[in-house]
Amino acid sequence: MKEKLKVKSSKLEVQKIFLLLATCYLLLATVSSCVPQKEKVYRKSKILMDTLITISAVSDSGDKADLAIEKAFSEIEKLDKLLNFFSDKSELSEINKNAGKKAVKVSPETFEVIERAIYASEKTGGAFDVTIGTEITLWDFHNKVKPEDKAIRERLSLVNYKGILLNKRASSVYLNKKGMLIDLGGIAKGYAADKAVEVMKKKGIKSGLVSVAGDIKAFGLKPDGKPWKIGIKNPRAKNEDDEIMATIELTDMAISTSGDYERYFIIEGKRYHHILNPKTGYPADGCRSVSIIAKDGAITDPFSTGIFTLGAEKGMKLLEEMGLDGIIVDKDGKIHTTSNLRGKIEIRGSQGQKRNN
Repeated sequence: MKEKLKVKSSKLEVQKIFLLLATCYLLLATVSSCVPQKEKVYRKSKILMDTLITISAVSDSGDKADLAIEKAFSEIEKLDKLLNFFSDKSELSEINKNAGKKAVKVSPETFEVIERAIYASEKTGGAFDVTIGTEITLWDFHNKVKPEDKAIRERLSLVNYKGILLNKRASSVYLNKKGMLIDLGGIAKGYAADKAVEVMKKKGIKSGLVSVAGDIKAFGLKPDGKPWKIGIKNPRAKNEDDEIMATIELTDMAISTSGDYERYFIIEGKRYHHILNPKTGYPADGCRSVSIIAKDGAITDPFSTGIFTLGAEKGMKLLEEMGLDGIIVDKDGKIHTTSNLRGKIEIRGSQGQKRNN
């Protein structure tokens, strides 16, 4: 009888210990879950829109950051399918195929980005013009092919943003001349960065960075409480140490850079690059690079191209009038900055020393 009681007592003790351990485990788990995890930057890259896209999200949860980043990539992929100049299945191609024939009903995103492109065209007096597509198809920067002067001249009459007719009620776009081509390469990436940030915010991410080639949108602060530090490329970098010309700290802002060093070839000492002047059909020659800073990538992207075409003097004047910030490297290598940026941007000297402008 005593042995049976001992065994029973022993079992009860084991059960008590197990229950105590289980309670302690649950208590520790509860306490652990209540302690906020340290925030850090989660980052992913993908090739979309024919370029490398990197998205960063600040979060205390890897799963949460991953979900937001993937949703942002999905948004960019959707826009790429709508706005791709080279895809026969895109809405943009449908507009181009029906130039001079009929209006094409499009999605709200396609309508909006074209609407914003027209705004940039009007403000820059046509220095930015998405109907440059018909001239762009003549140039082959990969194979270093310069088109015949005659071919360039013949197509100039098809370059005119005023020939884009929008019908907001019908959500339709019509090109009024056969042969006109819209190429949204000068605005789509900045617009995509804006939309990606919107998606991330909806998924609870309060801080991050979306980089679509030369178009970057930053929001919130890094885990250390500081703004995001963005480097601006030296358009004539001779080595890795000379690659960054300037740096600037940004939060809740976008920055876009257009430069003559991205896609180009040189023939008989002359540089031919991909930023074409809509008035001539030839590469614009007033600048080496232009970086524009504003709230939206759909502003910074087209205006960096438009200001590049206008040149330093006219470009700086327009930026000051519009209240936009910019850094222009003119054709001689001289750096110009808008008045609001002075003291906020760190410019590296030619010998590597740093100076504030």
